Amino acid sequence: MAAPPPLPISSGSQPPIATTAFRSFIYRLSASVRHALSQRRPWLELLDRSSFSRPDSLSDAASRIRRNYSYFRINYLSLLALSLAFSLISHPFSLLVLLSLLAAWLFLYTFRSSDHPLVIAGRAFSDREILGILVVSTIIVVFLTSVGSLLISALLVGLAVVCAHGAFRMPEDLFLDDQEPLQTGFLSFIGGAANAAAAVAPTVASHV
Repeated sequence: MAAPPPLPISSGSQPPIATTAFRSFIYRLSASVRHALSQRRPWLELLDRSSFSRPDSLSDAASRIRRNYSYFRINYLSLLALSLAFSLISHPFSLLVLLSLLAAWLFLYTFRSSDHPLVIAGRAFSDREILGILVVSTIIVVFLTSVGSLLISALLVGLAVVCAHGAFRMPEDLFLDDQEPLQTGFLSFIGGAANAAAAVAPTVASHV
């Protein structure tokens, strides 16, 4: 008796998210954060008591803030991040809501494979519909709940601390000639990681 013909074996289905693009995003994100943190100034230099004095005028205070921000940029951004983190940790529900919203953006839209449409109760949602739902959800969470006020208050507290330090810290002893442009550093991973994800996603789709 002739052997039955072999059954076709699938080489594997595309995962629900573009894993290559997602891994590239995480790698670029972590590398950029490590690079930025390596450029922070010593905290003892930031808190040197002998370098504090009252500004002569508002214009002098504004000039000090600009120069100190150019020098202590990474430290200031770290203080803002710490202020946000402390506020969110002290409000676990708001932290959970924001993490859920971020996960929805990443896994339902940014890195979701085009071959895996979102299906809920038998209805498939297009990319435009998913984007609209996510935008509306973000607006509701940020502007119509306590999460938005929590974020704004944490940012205002952090900015107040940064501005107070920048206004009273004398920048005469700081060397600013070797500073990098303001667009590089702590937040540059956003553009770089997004570009990497956009570049990898078509490659992933072409192998499907």
